[in-house]
Amino acid sequence: MFEPAPDQVGGSLVLSALCGALPLITMFVLLGGLKMKAWRAGLISLGVALVVAVALFGMPADDAILSGAQGALFSGFFPIMWIVINAVFVYNLTVHTGHFDVLRRAFSTVSDDQRIQALIIAFSFGALLEALAGFGTPVAITVVMLMAMGFKPVKAAAVALIANTAPVAYGAMASPINALSDQTGFSVDELGAMVGRQTPILAVVVPLILVFVVDGRRGLKQTWVPALLCGLGFGIAQFVASNHISVPLADIVASLFSVVVVVGLLRVWQPREKILAESLVGSGPGAEAHDVRDSRSEIFKAFLPYAIIIVIFVIVSIPPIKEALAHRPFTLSGTDYTPTVVFPGLGDVAGAQGGFKFDWFPAAGTMLLLSGVITAICLRIRPGAVATTYRDTYRQLAPAIVTVMAVLGLAYVMNFSGQTGSIGAWLAGTGSAFAILSPILGWLGVAVTGSDTSSNALFGLLQVTTAKEAGLDQVLMAASNSSGGVLGKMVSPQNLAIAAAAVGMAGKEGEIFRKVFGWSIAMLVFMCVLVALQSTPVLGWMVP
Repeated sequence: MFEPAPDQVGGSLVLSALCGALPLITMFVLLGGLKMKAWRAGLISLGVALVVAVALFGMPADDAILSGAQGALFSGFFPIMWIVINAVFVYNLTVHTGHFDVLRRAFSTVSDDQRIQALIIAFSFGALLEALAGFGTPVAITVVMLMAMGFKPVKAAAVALIANTAPVAYGAMASPINALSDQTGFSVDELGAMVGRQTPILAVVVPLILVFVVDGRRGLKQTWVPALLCGLGFGIAQFVASNHISVPLADIVASLFSVVVVVGLLRVWQPREKILAESLVGSGPGAEAHDVRDSRSEIFKAFLPYAIIIVIFVIVSIPPIKEALAHRPFTLSGTDYTPTVVFPGLGDVAGAQGGFKFDWFPAAGTMLLLSGVITAICLRIRPGAVATTYRDTYRQLAPAIVTVMAVLGLAYVMNFSGQTGSIGAWLAGTGSAFAILSPILGWLGVAVTGSDTSSNALFGLLQVTTAKEAGLDQVLMAASNSSGGVLGKMVSPQNLAIAAAAVGMAGKEGEIFRKVFGWSIAMLVFMCVLVALQSTPVLGWMVP
C-alpha cells in the first residue's frame, strides 16, 4: 500500500512541504500574477500536482491519475457542479419568461431609498441567489439590478461585492460545506453547524457597512436601525437553520427572513429623508420600475420558482424522508438504480476510496432539477424552450465546470500523494498560533480561485491535518477555512471581473478593488480574532 511519510522528499519535512506546495504556488502565480483564465490555470496546476506526486512523492502514476479522476468526477462534477448547473437552470428559466424583471420591479416598489435597496437587493436577495447558484451569480445579477435602480457603476459594484460575504459559506446549496466534508471526513451537519457559529456574526456587520458605503456617515446615522435588524435577522436565521433545520437551507431561510424583517419595519418606520437615485427623478432606467405595474399574478409567478425550491428541500429535510433517501437505494420493480462506480487500484492508496456510491436520486442537484421541471410546468414553458435553456446553461457554465473539476482533481492528488500532509505537518510547527492563520488560508484560497468550494477542496484536509498535529479542534479549523474564505470573495479576480463587466467597466477592476480591499482585510482580521478566541476557553463554548 502506498502511504507517504510527511518527510517523503529527501527525508526533509521542509523540503517536502515546499515541493508539496508547488501546485498551489503554480495556481496562485497563474491566476494572480499572469491573470490566466481560471480553467486553464486549474488544468495546468493539476498537471503539476500529478508530476510532483509521481516524481517527488513516489506515488504510482496510475494511482495518481485515478485519484485525480475521482476528485474531478465524483466530487467536482457530482455533486458540486451538479448543484450549480441545476440552480442556474432554474434562474435562467425565470429570465426566459421575463419573470426575473418582474421580481426586480417588485423589489423596487418596497422602497426607493438607495440605502434600503442595498439591503434588500444586494444583501438579502443576493444571499438567496448565492444559496441557489453561487459562483459569481449573485454579483452579476445584483449589480445589474442596482444599476437599474440608479446606482452609480462603482458604487453598485462595491455594494454587490461587499454584500456577497456572509452567505458564501452556504452557497449553491452548501456546496462549499459539501466539499469541506468530502476532504475532511466530517459530516456536513457538523461543519455547517460550526460555520453557523462564525458567519452569522459577520452578517450583523455587513449591512451596516453597506449603508455606509452607499451614503457615508449620514447613511449609517439615518438607517442603522434597518441595517442592524437586517443583519440580526439574517444572522439569527442562518444560525438556527444551519444548526437545527438544514445546512443547505441556511442561506435560503436567512435571506427570506431578513427581507421579512426589513419590509415589516418599513411598514411602521421610514428614514428621516430618502436618498433617491438621479435616474428615478427623471426618465432614466430606474424610472421603468415605477412606470410598470405588474399584476399580483405575475409577481406570484416571479417568486414561485424560489418557493418551489424551498418546499422541496423542506420536504426532503424531514428526518424520516431524509433517512429513507440516505439509506435506501432508489429502486424500480426491484432494480437498484444507485450504481457504485469502482476505481481500480485506489484500494492500494492509504485513505482513498476504491468505490463511489453514485447517490444521484437524493442529491441536492437532482432536487434542484426537479424544481426546475416543476417551475417549467407551472409557468407553462414549452418543452423545447426548457431543453434549449438547459443546454445553454451547460454552455454558460462550461469554464466553471472545468475549473471546479480541475481544482477538485488537484486536491485529491495532493491529499492522496501526501503533499497536503507534508504542508500540514510543517504548519503544525506554529502550534496554537495556527488558529490565527487558519482563516487567512481560506481567504487566500478564495481570493485566488474565486470560490469557497475550491478553497475548501484545496485546504480542507490541510486544516484538519495541521489542527490535529497542533492540538486544535479539527472541526473548528476546517470551518474557519470556509468562514475566512468568504471574505476573500470580494477581492478575487473572477468576482472583480464579473462586477466590472456588469457595470461596463471592464479593464478597470483596480478601481473597484480599491473600494473593497480595506473592508475585506478589516473583516478578515475580525474573523482571525474570533477563531483564535474560539480555540481558547474564552469562546470555546461556541464550538459544538
